[in-house]
Amino acid sequence: MYEYYPLLVVGGVIGLFSLCFIIAYFTIKNKKEAVGFDRNMKDGEIISRLLKYAKPYWKNFLFVGFIMLFSIAYDIISPLIVGWIEEQVKSDFELGPLFAAVAVYAGILIVSLVCTYIQAIVLQKTGQKILSKLREDLFVHIESLSHEQLNLIPVGKLVTRVTNDTNAISMMFTNILVNLVKNCFIIIGIFVAMLCLNFELTLMVLCFVPFIVLFTVVFRKFSRKAYRKVKDGTTDINTYLSENLSGIKITQIFNREERKMNEFEEKNRNLGSAKQQQIFVFGIFRPMVYMLYISSVLCLLYLGGKGYIDQTVFLGQTLTSGTIVTFYMYISKFFNPIQSLAEQFNWLQSAFASAEKIFTVFDIEPKIVDAPDAIDVDTIEGDIEFKNVWFSYVPGEWVLKDVSFHIKPKETVAFVGSTGSGKSTILSLICRNYDIQRGQILIDGIDIKKIKISSLRKHFGQMLQDVFLFSGTIRSNIVLREEGLSDEEIMKVCKYVNADSFINKFENGLDEVVQERGNNFSAGQRQLLSFARTIAHKPSVMILDEATANIDTETELLIQDSLEKMMNIGTMLIVAHRLSTIQHADNIILLSKGEIVEQGTHQELLKQKGRYYQLYMLQYNKDQVRAS
Repeated sequence: MYEYYPLLVVGGVIGLFSLCFIIAYFTIKNKKEAVGFDRNMKDGEIISRLLKYAKPYWKNFLFVGFIMLFSIAYDIISPLIVGWIEEQVKSDFELGPLFAAVAVYAGILIVSLVCTYIQAIVLQKTGQKILSKLREDLFVHIESLSHEQLNLIPVGKLVTRVTNDTNAISMMFTNILVNLVKNCFIIIGIFVAMLCLNFELTLMVLCFVPFIVLFTVVFRKFSRKAYRKVKDGTTDINTYLSENLSGIKITQIFNREERKMNEFEEKNRNLGSAKQQQIFVFGIFRPMVYMLYISSVLCLLYLGGKGYIDQTVFLGQTLTSGTIVTFYMYISKFFNPIQSLAEQFNWLQSAFASAEKIFTVFDIEPKIVDAPDAIDVDTIEGDIEFKNVWFSYVPGEWVLKDVSFHIKPKETVAFVGSTGSGKSTILSLICRNYDIQRGQILIDGIDIKKIKISSLRKHFGQMLQDVFLFSGTIRSNIVLREEGLSDEEIMKVCKYVNADSFINKFENGLDEVVQERGNNFSAGQRQLLSFARTIAHKPSVMILDEATANIDTETELLIQDSLEKMMNIGTMLIVAHRLSTIQHADNIILLSKGEIVEQGTHQELLKQKGRYYQLYMLQYNKDQVRAS
């Protein structure tokens, strides 16, 4: 065997450096970040941000690390026991020492299995707590984003981030990180044990490590790309489904089922292709590692058998049959962690790819935030003033141009004008759904930017054209903000806005089930329920944005009666195309291309015979034609 020493020494030295490299390579990687919404992050940044969520549970991980030592000890000690037993059986032996050795082996095995069970339970509980906190923080962050930001991000993408991507991270906390550390210690421990047992055979094993490093580097490069494609494909499908299931009625009306199916099949094929690429990358790596394992076993049998026959002695180490058996088990335990690293690394790439997507959402800074000196406002009288307000959704394309007006408390003011004139924009700006670029908006003489957003909005009640009802019951949809309301108070509010006219017809009354988006209610019923939940929390300022559009005549009469009652509650701002609904307003402001062109009462504007008069006569003539 001496003729192989130079080759083994050179290969062993290279293998030793490669072993150090492969352990470090699992935790360090240099990579440039990409620019864009879904940016690529460095592994160190991802791990650092994920560990912030694990930090409160460091005692749990410390406990897991402690009991993990027993499993590591089993992997290192058990081959030595088996090798000793083999040598005892080969020669004259006594049953007593043999039974003792077997008992020690069984005891270590039982302790290792118990520790592994405890480790799994602790990690699962801890991991789920971490993921729960991560989901909550992500949901809260999404809620803090402005309307403009939420409009830019597809709903399906956000749903994927909160559900699929957080689930992918689950394995990282419950299995991957701990086992990565465990396998690294096992590799180091086994290497030291082999070195002490037989230097020559250890050098032989190390000769295979550079090939493992090469395979790992290549695998890491392609696996992350494959996982990103899978994540992107999953997000693409979820986004597509979210949009098209919401608009499935339009698809059916226009008979576009086949086209939509073809579009879905294309996205499904893209995801399937990405999955196949992921499987292909992983399917090559593990067999390669297994091939190295078999090759090392063959070399062990050859060199070990030759050394045993020749009774080779090197550095005082004699090669025995027990040594060969021990090394056979050590080689298996040396390559098994590396093979496990492949599977764990497979999951790790998935977790990192998901973490990139999640932290990209976290990195979106909310555009509408409280000023450092923002204050809470307990009460609002409803005095609203716009001072030379300029606003644009797209830089340079002004939606409002130098708009100024003053609304006194308890006044009812209506905004009219053609589509795109800026009516709804004004209502959004008052609630700080968007921030203006120039000018000032005052509530009771206070700049709204100086008032905390939550404090400002709690004094507003909004009734929109597209009423959104949550799945649940009529009661749960009315008491969105005032959950302490009794049934008597709720029904009093419903009666006030004429919603009791249909609620009392239901067998379950307030407990009537509301399906998704309130699809089991008519447009008029949904609108009356929105009136009820608005009045329930007694707002100081009420906003009606096309609240009477697309309503049948009978329901419109109920809504008109409700509006007249609501005008006595507080300041009311109305956007309406039907001028018949705003004739009793204290002030009507006519907008055109973002500028105020006329304002006054209904009668005053008719006397001016300007644009409002023309608009009124146009609607009046249309109504006359319909009536005839």
